[in-house]
Amino acid sequence: MTTTPATSVYKPNRRRFGLLVHGLLAAAAALPLGGCAPATVLNAFVPSEGYELRSDLAYGSGERHGLDLYIPADTTAAPAPVIVYFYGGSWKNGSREHYRFIGEALARQGFLVAVPDYRLFPAVRFPAFVEDGAQTVRWVRDNIDSFGGDPGRIILMGHSAGAHIAALLVLDESYLADAGVSRNSLRGLVGVAGPYAFDPVTHKKTKDIFAGVAKPDRTRPITFAPEATANGGGVPALLLHGAEDTTVLPANSRALAEELRKAGSRATFREYAERGHIGIILSFAAPFRDRDSVYQDTIAFLKTL
Repeated sequence: MTTTPATSVYKPNRRRFGLLVHGLLAAAAALPLGGCAPATVLNAFVPSEGYELRSDLAYGSGERHGLDLYIPADTTAAPAPVIVYFYGGSWKNGSREHYRFIGEALARQGFLVAVPDYRLFPAVRFPAFVEDGAQTVRWVRDNIDSFGGDPGRIILMGHSAGAHIAALLVLDESYLADAGVSRNSLRGLVGVAGPYAFDPVTHKKTKDIFAGVAKPDRTRPITFAPEATANGGGVPALLLHGAEDTTVLPANSRALAEELRKAGSRATFREYAERGHIGIILSFAAPFRDRDSVYQDTIAFLKTL
């Protein structure tokens, strides 16, 4: 679809950031899935006002079982809705400290944002990282009220492999059920460039991560779209994808949106011209918010939940 740029809530000095912007975009275009160099540089330019950061909160006992919490500075609307954001990295890379630009982008709009780490391949295989996601949601449900959040208004969001995790948690009720969480706590799903429909068991780059799965279809979020809706789990979904994404094809988001709508769920698919796999997530960062409507479309959707 054709998107219309919206007015940015943050306007950096273009003389100061012009070279940075072009340099980061060039670097992002060359990065493999999970590359974090642009995020590391971007965090140096993330506004420090508008939120409070609570780091290194443990949601479990493992080394990778920690999360960062971004709390809106304005708590007059408390209890605030909560977004749990799962980063990408091919299920084998990533670290929560690289995603302050995401925490700031959402917290400044009044959302309380949790960014967890989760176990990665080769230390674990599927479904361990999805189980970690379920444990994160349980921690949020049990603890977020003490930070001014609403445990009954949890939204799951993710990019790439993180979008895959978020979608499975929303659509396959077994993960949250095993963690002792009702799917009724979930209010929405935002997936950015997620691999919802491809078969990771047979794909060369992911087959080892998903090896040994007795029922390969259970690795694919799209499998559970009809069942989730039939069982009352049809939470609203916004699925975003860059038209130029060659790492995870836009057909994944398009197909999941179609299946969800067919089953009776509210699902919206947005495709953005001239955006690739990394470029679309960079659109949430302050210096890039006015180059397309990715950020504005996401906030508009979140405000409806």
